[in-house]
Amino acid sequence: MSPARNPGRVVGFWYLLLVLGGPLRLIYIPNKLFVHDNAAATAGNIAAHEWLFRFGMLSDLFGAVVLIFLVLAFYRLFKGVDQQLAVLLVIVGGVMPALLNFVNVVSDAGALMVAQSGSAGGADFSSVFDKPQRDALVMLFLRLHHHQIVAAEILWGLWLFPMGALVYKSRFLPRFIGVWLIINGVAYVVLSLTGLFAPAYQDKVFLFSQPALFGELAIMLWLVIKGAGAHSPSLQPQSDTAL
Repeated sequence: MSPARNPGRVVGFWYLLLVLGGPLRLIYIPNKLFVHDNAAATAGNIAAHEWLFRFGMLSDLFGAVVLIFLVLAFYRLFKGVDQQLAVLLVIVGGVMPALLNFVNVVSDAGALMVAQSGSAGGADFSSVFDKPQRDALVMLFLRLHHHQIVAAEILWGLWLFPMGALVYKSRFLPRFIGVWLIINGVAYVVLSLTGLFAPAYQDKVFLFSQPALFGELAIMLWLVIKGAGAHSPSLQPQSDTAL
């Protein structure tokens, strides 16, 4: 079956692109460049690895664009199941998180400009600050970026509720994945609220919630490997869809 006749597999490949691009800025760059409670070392690492940091910014932009195409592919897949839930998935899971991604790149741009201010070709406006102050500004921008991710985790969770309901109601995807996605959504919302109100416990909550967070990986792998194809109501005649 060609990809054009298998909308499930199209969704799976867009999801795979999102998963492959996300860890660069979300996991790899913080682990490699950021030093906990050491603003000077963190700013120095960013200045020394400018292009790596820029690629992290690009990965955020790339992820935002891929996310839009992903939710549109989801809409095509699920519009025959429940169009209202499919529209909700597009808004909560695509439009709003993509906008946050674009805005969040500005925080990284600010951190990079300030980190480079002490080097040749750096921004002149920050010369009014001394080195410790500039390092503190870098950490401020990075923490703003982190807090925006914490806020976005609510959307990462909320879009899984309509997705899980659509999977559960569909007749072409396993119902257990739909239930898993809803549990995954609850875990993201709990993570976000923990980051807002009890950030000291966020790492512990993340460890306990890891099994739930594999719900998205499950549906991605299912769609990449098996797809949905002709079983999707979106590809059935209208008379068949109404039955």
